[in-house]
Amino acid sequence: MDVTIEQLLLGASVLLLLSVLSSTASGRLGVPALLLFLAIGMLAGSDGPGGIHFDNPFLAQSIGVLALTFILFAGGLDTDWVVVRSQLGRGVALSTVGVVITAGLIGLFATTVVGFSWLEGLLIGAIVSSTDAAAVFAVMRSRSVRLRDPLKPLLELESGSNDPMAVFLTIGLISLMTGASTSVIDLVPLFVRQMVVGAAIGYGTGKLMVELVNRLRLEYEGLYPVLTLSLVLLTYSGSAWLGGNGFLAVYLAGLIMGSRDFLHKRSLLRFHDGLAWLMQIAMFLVLGLQVFPSQLLSVAGIGFFFALFLMVCARPVAVFLTLAFTRLTVREKTMIAWVGLRGAVPIILATFPLLAGIPQAPMMFNLVFFIVLTSVLLQGTSIPLVARWLQVDVPLERSAEIAAIPDRPIDPRNRLIEMTITPTSAQSASGSLISVCPKRRSSS
Repeated sequence: MDVTIEQLLLGASVLLLLSVLSSTASGRLGVPALLLFLAIGMLAGSDGPGGIHFDNPFLAQSIGVLALTFILFAGGLDTDWVVVRSQLGRGVALSTVGVVITAGLIGLFATTVVGFSWLEGLLIGAIVSSTDAAAVFAVMRSRSVRLRDPLKPLLELESGSNDPMAVFLTIGLISLMTGASTSVIDLVPLFVRQMVVGAAIGYGTGKLMVELVNRLRLEYEGLYPVLTLSLVLLTYSGSAWLGGNGFLAVYLAGLIMGSRDFLHKRSLLRFHDGLAWLMQIAMFLVLGLQVFPSQLLSVAGIGFFFALFLMVCARPVAVFLTLAFTRLTVREKTMIAWVGLRGAVPIILATFPLLAGIPQAPMMFNLVFFIVLTSVLLQGTSIPLVARWLQVDVPLERSAEIAAIPDRPIDPRNRLIEMTITPTSAQSASGSLISVCPKRRSSS
């Protein structure tokens, strides 16, 4: 049956609307919104009442990669560099050494207990090795709880920077399984090139974005988000084309840009935050459509033991070994270990073996999907309780939200006006940015 563009738009708009509305229930239910987005996608799929047949791993992967590009950039842009800078060493250690240890332990479990081959087991470990702290903080905000320092900045830095390592391990192991690489030694130059090129391009484009936003005299303010959007895509694609890690590049570009002052910073932050939410919803909906719930039953038993081993053994061992020589307390390390929530990245990475033609790829995809669901259900819902039990939480101070009344004019003293001071109107340098708070005229 041919599908018209109107039908596609209708279906997409309904799914988006349902996802947005479901986010309001996320806080009340105490579950991450990503779980509800996935559920909507699964219900809309061929095994659900929606009846939408979607079985296109390439399209799912492409949408996932595009979405993750903007999500990582927005995450870096919104990160307070002054705060996370003190946790740089610990964060990098968790996002590199910690990821490798987690992947290795999962591979050991998959090989010795379940019966996968070494490469298959390590591939599963690499796929599920990255974390998603954004979902964790969303749940804690809904419960008016936040983690005390240095846990929050450390987890933010880890979750934003461990995806590139997981992507590298996944691609590297697939190349070994398909014969593109003959030994682990062949992966060393690939690792160095991906990280060095990705970091260099990310740092350079981050500074370039700031300069362009501050120096370009665009006629319309609405073009600045378009400018940054195009530069984000250029950063990812350019890094990948040159052999670098595109995800590392966009995250670092966002981190560099967010640490500087630039024009329209507040509006650009809001734009990319909204875009990141749109990308998250689209990504989870598509991944939910890609999976067939009826096939998850065949891996439910083994998937539960995988998830349990990951949560109570692999992740804690990786955290305690990586942070062994730090001053963090046992309670803090335990909390870091429990916050290792799995999100969309493992599901996206699980499409890579499907496209590479790995024999066990369909089973791996369903297994990874079940692991993510179990992690979100068990860890995502219990994090506020665990934080209180370990006494590593502090009350969240809610800021007052003031809604503007449509028929009441906004006090001009509360407006920020950007003005360009030309040499003819002032002796100061051209391009200076000032804020003007007009005085209210006397009524007399």
